[in-house]
Amino acid sequence: MDEILPGVFHWTTHHEKIGAPVHSYGLEDAHGAVLVDPRVPEEGMDWFQDRAVPHDILLTNRHHYRDSGRFAEAFGSTVHAHTAGMHEFTKGEKVEPFDFGEALPNGFLALEVGVLCPEETAFHTVREGGILFLGDSVVRWGKDLGFVPEEHIGDDPPAIKRGIKESLARILEEQDFRHVCLAHGEPILEDGATRLRAFVEED
Repeated sequence: MDEILPGVFHWTTHHEKIGAPVHSYGLEDAHGAVLVDPRVPEEGMDWFQDRAVPHDILLTNRHHYRDSGRFAEAFGSTVHAHTAGMHEFTKGEKVEPFDFGEALPNGFLALEVGVLCPEETAFHTVREGGILFLGDSVVRWGKDLGFVPEEHIGDDPPAIKRGIKESLARILEEQDFRHVCLAHGEPILEDGATRLRAFVEED
């Protein structure tokens, strides 16, 4: 568990189903914390009980429910997912739908990425100079940004990649942020927008 910015926490866990590390985030506020795409960290639930009880959880897409149910059961956290992904939750999961452009708890704004899947969402907050949270639209392989493997990207990978870059270009134009926090890859601090713009603009 690392405090990467004041009141902003990042942790990595091994995801058994995909056989790779995944990344989760938490932002403290006056009432506890908001989590993004969370799995339970090595420190366990006690860390949150002692530091910042999560009152809300934001999912960048329906596949990132991860351990949200465990947090909801332990702390009564409210889980939020985009309307287009609600069909995934058929086993009694308590999930509240949102739409693109909607303001969410603690000043988060839900931004449309789409393309990769209808509900693919980026979350923006003005905290710490602006932070953008991304799900599966962009991954970080070592130092470089890229896309998920083509076998997971749909029937027309070139078109989907172009669409993702168009969505990200729009977000870059409309939102101010310095940091980019990725569900698949280490967060990029301070020059996140610059690095994301270079990725979007490269051939």
